[in-house]
Amino acid sequence: MREKNYKPATIAARAGVEKDTQFGSVMPPLYLSTNYTFAGYNDKRKYDYSRSGNPTRDELGDALAALDNGAGGVITSSGMSALDLVFHLLDPNDTILAPHDCYGGTYRLLKAMHDKGHYKVVFVDQTNMTALEEAFSLKPRMILIETPSNPLLRITDVEKICELAKPHNTLVAADNTFMSPVCQRPIDLGADLVIHASTKYINGHSDVVAGAVVAKTQDLYEKLAWWANCIGITGAIFDSYLTMRGLRTLDVRLRQMQETTEKIIDFLQGHDAISTVHYPGLKSHPGHDIAARQQLGFGPMFSFELNGGEDAVRSLLASLHLFSLAESLGGFESLICHPPTMTHAAMDREAQENAGISMNLIRISTGLEDANDLIADLDQALKKASSAKAA
Repeated sequence: MREKNYKPATIAARAGVEKDTQFGSVMPPLYLSTNYTFAGYNDKRKYDYSRSGNPTRDELGDALAALDNGAGGVITSSGMSALDLVFHLLDPNDTILAPHDCYGGTYRLLKAMHDKGHYKVVFVDQTNMTALEEAFSLKPRMILIETPSNPLLRITDVEKICELAKPHNTLVAADNTFMSPVCQRPIDLGADLVIHASTKYINGHSDVVAGAVVAKTQDLYEKLAWWANCIGITGAIFDSYLTMRGLRTLDVRLRQMQETTEKIIDFLQGHDAISTVHYPGLKSHPGHDIAARQQLGFGPMFSFELNGGEDAVRSLLASLHLFSLAESLGGFESLICHPPTMTHAAMDREAQENAGISMNLIRISTGLEDANDLIADLDQALKKASSAKAA
């Protein structure tokens, strides 16, 4: 299912369908076997050991590669292991440019590996072209893009960065977790690698922790597959099966969530309890024009700055009924989180402030609940937060 004229919904729905030649099952079988027999002495079949390769996991990798227009996809045990896999392409003296406002777990990993001398990391505001051009003078081996950024939904111009990277032979790796292949395809924009925390939208049911890396070229794919097998971070087989089941409905879920998000944003705009709404779909958003050009939708993620201090934040989070206070995102259930004390707690306060993460920042992942019910829940909670602030 690699024909480029098929739409994402078709690719996801038909991946692996009708491929069973033994019994003619419509759905691809689930292969839980740890190992596979050799045909004979020194005669290995396609699969020998499931850490190295497995039909169920490969079906998912192939499906994601087709969705991202890549040469191949490696399925990993988590989004963080997917990131770490990409960084295994670096040598100790190599430099990687990373977003100054990246996900807290990404920041923690990069800083720890930089401190251990595994590679050099330079954090840079990737929306600032002057700062970016100066950073490329370091001749980085890789640049990591996270767009929209987590949690402030800043937009990075992927095509522009790929243009800057080309003369330096810099690998461009894009974390596409917030968008998924339905809303953005970085390889089409010039990126070499696409990273997914498939725990999120790709699985979509908050019951699997997994990751994926899709490579633009066969050479990069083979290098990644070698490292994934070598260090043992390939994804679990049953997790791959569940993720593939979630992938089937990715397109329809994203479209519904995005429609609901747009209604919520309309409600939040100008609300007395909120000072700023961060959502690329707003024409007032600094990255709106770039997002409209490079994305296929504005997505279901947004954040906002709440008026008032800690009391207002506590009141809002305690008063909601339909938004679960939890980390992660992209599931069918609506989630709310306080990035400074949750997803980005790994960053010290100075790093948070440098990234623009205030103590009043709230992030929401819109689920599949009815839009009017979610708006009514936010309305009553924001009123209580305003009262708490006044008190």
